[in-house]
Amino acid sequence: MPILATPPCSDSSTPPDALYALIDQRLQDAGGWLGFDSFMALALYAPGLGYYTRGSTVFGAFPQGMRQADGTIQGAGSDFVTAPELSPLFGQAVARQVAQALQATGTDEVWEFGAGTGALALQILDALAALGVTLRRYTIVDLSQPLRARQQATLAAYADTVHWVDELPATLRGVVVGNEVLDAMPVQLLARVQGVWHERGVVVSEGKLAWADRPTHLRPPVEIPDDHDYLTEIHPQGEAFVRTLADRLQAGAIFLLDYGFPEGEYYHPQRHMGTVMCHRAHVADDNPLVHVGAKDVTAHVNFTGIAVAAQEAGLEVLGYTNQAHFLINCGLVDAMQAAGLSERVAAQKLILEHEMGEFFKVIGLTKGAYWDAMGFAQGDRTHRL
Repeated sequence: MPILATPPCSDSSTPPDALYALIDQRLQDAGGWLGFDSFMALALYAPGLGYYTRGSTVFGAFPQGMRQADGTIQGAGSDFVTAPELSPLFGQAVARQVAQALQATGTDEVWEFGAGTGALALQILDALAALGVTLRRYTIVDLSQPLRARQQATLAAYADTVHWVDELPATLRGVVVGNEVLDAMPVQLLARVQGVWHERGVVVSEGKLAWADRPTHLRPPVEIPDDHDYLTEIHPQGEAFVRTLADRLQAGAIFLLDYGFPEGEYYHPQRHMGTVMCHRAHVADDNPLVHVGAKDVTAHVNFTGIAVAAQEAGLEVLGYTNQAHFLINCGLVDAMQAAGLSERVAAQKLILEHEMGEFFKVIGLTKGAYWDAMGFAQGDRTHRL
């Protein structure tokens, strides 16, 4: 017998009843409580039902729907914009770093995780061709079948070069790129309440999803001073992802771009509300328990944890900096000067401090001997990890 009431379907962006039925079943199977990481995985990736697997358009520059009084959206639109959709100069700059990495590591393949619409892949492929770089294969790893279809349409001109896989092979060589991949990996929520640490999970209360805490032995990676109430996240899946890459990468490099902080900032005593956020129709909110499956759910990245996991697994850290420094080091300003006015205005958002320039960070990793990556030539912050 269902314990979770399904909200009425008021428009095309409302998640299907089947997702709520699945969550309800998982809750009952788990004794009525699900850790947030398990809930987040269902909300985003439940086959055919989650946010990234249900086939709706989520990427784009503008929300084209109309927000109703009850918070629902009528009409087609997008939920958020990523850097490749904002300006093709983003991918062109990333491609220069990729080209250098291919040469430095003696490889001829690119692997992209979570390729979205395929815009970044197209920009990188076009730019590599313009640079005279011969690429044997460009492989996209993406769990979303609807997005894969969109990527195939975007990349039709490179049908002989681009391939898709559902999972990593036992070994790989090449340059790995991931733009806004880590932030979408499920996290565990930890809440210190009245001095006692709990894991925060999801239950059903009065037919609706609600929060519930359970005492836990889990802790943040650093001590949080004092005993005030404190909410934060830990990232076992993101760190496991990097360890898996390290284990299977025989030769090559990895560049991950995302929003986040080094550990000292991530777990600052004053950052007591956590970083989990939701995005829908270019509007952010902090409640993942409503409109489940109809909006993105993310958490900031602890880049120190990523770096430590990488080093423990045998990778070298090439550098860590903000997106502005990385893109400028990779020639973005020169490309902007050669572009038209509208392109320059759009590209400015990639590097302005109050836009994406400081909010987003980049970490570079390599398998084998360290080499000087152009993206970290100026403004490297590895010492702050």
